[in-house]
Amino acid sequence: MKNIINHLISLREQKRLFKEKAGQDNTLNVMNDKVFKLMLSSDSEDSREALRYLLSACTRREVKKVSVLNSELLPPYIEAKSPRLDVRATFNDGEVADLEMQMAAQGDSIKDRASQYISMLHAGQAKRGKRYKEAKRVYQIFFLNFELFPGSDKLVRRYSYREETEHDLLTDSSEIIFYELPKLEKREIDYSAGKIDFKTLSLEEKWCIYMKYRHDQRMKHLISELCSKEEGIMRAEKEVIKINRSWAKYMRNISNEKDKIDRAYELRDAYKKGGEERDKKWQTVVAENEARLVEKDAKLADNATEIEQLRSQIEELQAGK
Repeated sequence: MKNIINHLISLREQKRLFKEKAGQDNTLNVMNDKVFKLMLSSDSEDSREALRYLLSACTRREVKKVSVLNSELLPPYIEAKSPRLDVRATFNDGEVADLEMQMAAQGDSIKDRASQYISMLHAGQAKRGKRYKEAKRVYQIFFLNFELFPGSDKLVRRYSYREETEHDLLTDSSEIIFYELPKLEKREIDYSAGKIDFKTLSLEEKWCIYMKYRHDQRMKHLISELCSKEEGIMRAEKEVIKINRSWAKYMRNISNEKDKIDRAYELRDAYKKGGEERDKKWQTVVAENEARLVEKDAKLADNATEIEQLRSQIEELQAGK
């Protein structure tokens, strides 16, 4: 019984933790890394198509086929870091991309992290017995909900291997891409003022606006237009709706568990109350019995005294004869 109550207490704690979310608008924030990952790596046609279209926008190249890979990168030696990625995918016969959503700046350097990740992706392309030129391209893509380069208004920043002054490209085998989503604020202002519309936005801007503002009612009309006119975003929205339904189902299950918890507590309180009443009644019975015993002891003592007096009287009578 104790274990069951402890289990139900744990479920009640979950209910408390999710209560605030359940009472709010259930529009999911795509910038939440769990939602982002589920949107692009679920085992469904909508999820795969959303990922394919997004990769096409990010790489600015046609992506014909895509599949999701294990999100954990194997370390080169036992003491090395083994990062777990948000979404790692292969496409176009062997090219690889890692897509990461970062909600806030952390103590560790995103720039150094991007460099480390792409090095590990690139190392995974070098196969024994194959020439280096046969290695497929790799992309490290970050969507950031903070400004990494505050001195620039550019939404998209792309990095590759180039010469220091003449800027000629050494190789196109790897590329790091950053999307700084807060820099969409000007586009939001221009849209609200009627200066831009769906047609004037680039494909990358459309995807970034969807991620940044899907849950924001101020951009509701543009988000609706993106979801109805842009095939890839339409697929992403379908997948997010599925996730949202799963969340709602989860919340209903939590609510049902909460009802069970409340019932368990009612039973426990009733049992406890009943026990207290039984204890009180038993204490009364014990006290009454003790009182009876004291009374009997007193009577026995009186009887013993009376018997002793009678014995004395008998002895005196016998002596007088």
